[in-house]
Amino acid sequence: MFEGELVRRMSHENILDQLHASEQSYGCFGYGLVPQTGAAFIRKIVAEFLGTFIMVFGAAATPIVDAKYPNSETLIGKAASSGIAVAIVIFSTGHISGAHINPAVTIAFSMFKDFPYVWVPFYISAQVLGSFCASLVLKFIFNPFLNGGVTVPTIGTGQAFILEFVITFILLFVVTSVSFDPKANKKMAAIAVGLTVLLNTLIAGPSTGASMNPVRTLGPALTTGNYNGIWIYFVAPILGATFGTSAYNYLNLA
Repeated sequence: MFEGELVRRMSHENILDQLHASEQSYGCFGYGLVPQTGAAFIRKIVAEFLGTFIMVFGAAATPIVDAKYPNSETLIGKAASSGIAVAIVIFSTGHISGAHINPAVTIAFSMFKDFPYVWVPFYISAQVLGSFCASLVLKFIFNPFLNGGVTVPTIGTGQAFILEFVITFILLFVVTSVSFDPKANKKMAAIAVGLTVLLNTLIAGPSTGASMNPVRTLGPALTTGNYNGIWIYFVAPILGATFGTSAYNYLNLA
């Protein structure tokens, strides 16, 4: 019985050791990500939840407002809202959690050992919950909900897939460069990423909604019941993120 308890404790300590790996091993936007205490790790998860909430609230609100009050936002307004939302989240929570706010970012970073894989389920859970809560709040505020800020394709399935892949590739190429390259200007990281989101939204907004992020699509889809082409927004961003991160890592190592 004593041996069984010892094994359980050792197993528990092993998990904690993985969660509390060396702080110099990982980072995002120039900040160390590894917690020193359990409370610090919880703060990171809460930061991911709040950051995703702010991002989805900002990105999904403008299409809803534009639908309720036609031509009040325009494509430029929607793009600016998405880009600004991402930038302010990075400014405010980047030093706490790395401000992934996107499962595609979390998965891509973990695949290339820039992020501890044992954290992935915690980060993605926080991101999903943040997206869903933001969508529920928007549904309560804007009644009738109309389009609910959903991202659905207005072009062919293959075209939508390629477009979401390419814009996510571009996003992660930029994110990887400003996050991990020591020669990059870390102070400009939030602006660089925000402008990339703005550019991608100007390009792809009318065609796919320019999601680049599975949870940007998932929250509004759940609250509206509109799952049109939703698999595209799960698969294409993750693949685009993986290839975008890989491409910059290749250039940086060459």
